[in-house]
Amino acid sequence: MIQLEHKLRRQMAKASGDFGLLEAGDRIMVCLSGGKDSYAMLSLLQLIQRKAPFSFEMIAVNLDQKQPGIPAHVLPNYLTELGVPFHIIEEDTYSIVKEIIPEGKTTCGLCSRLRRGILYRVADELNCNKIALGHHQDDSVETLFLNLFFGAKLKAMPPKLRSDDGQHVVIRPMAYIRERDLIQYAEYKAYPIIPCNLCGSQENLQRQAIKLMLQQWDQINPGRVDNIAKAMSHVVPSHLADPELYDFKSLQRSDWLQLVKQQN
Repeated sequence: MIQLEHKLRRQMAKASGDFGLLEAGDRIMVCLSGGKDSYAMLSLLQLIQRKAPFSFEMIAVNLDQKQPGIPAHVLPNYLTELGVPFHIIEEDTYSIVKEIIPEGKTTCGLCSRLRRGILYRVADELNCNKIALGHHQDDSVETLFLNLFFGAKLKAMPPKLRSDDGQHVVIRPMAYIRERDLIQYAEYKAYPIIPCNLCGSQENLQRQAIKLMLQQWDQINPGRVDNIAKAMSHVVPSHLADPELYDFKSLQRSDWLQLVKQQN
């Protein structure tokens, strides 16, 4: 398991180097949900913080959405024992979502928007210049296909993103890390997992269907999901069809352009 931890740390460090995720003087709000991914992100960020040739600060932040049955003591106890500075936000988004979304319908979209707005506000209050989210490589590939199949867009989860208002920078330090490795790592670390009963456990979500499709692809052709992820870093605009990314209208044969220049 030590080898796995080293591998994950290297992958996070590489993502940071490739995209400028962790930089000297950063004060990073590490969003901790109580799931395996955010726990692992915090652990790996701590490892990097100890070894990095520059200093940056972290504060773990959890949004208590007041879901019934959620053990509110778990995260504070865990973070106190770990010695990590933390801040718990208490906002009853659960009641808002249940009131607005009809029973049986997907709550994830509204829940996500509410969380995002709250986290942006708290990042300002805590004077954090970056917000770290625990999305991994599989999340990004799944999002690519969700947008492709249901939104007719080539769009995924970038490792680094500036908010629409330009006031916040979101980073995804685990952009190069596979979920299967995080599952193994979480078992090794024995994190006190807090289940999400509001959205993550809903059946028949489109994302769950995409996840199953990708798992099947990976079983039939190991490495396929890794190649899809790599493809997002090797985009060739001239071989797609977006006129805003490539000037197709003015495209001519090179010898034709030379002939026109000579005639003029």
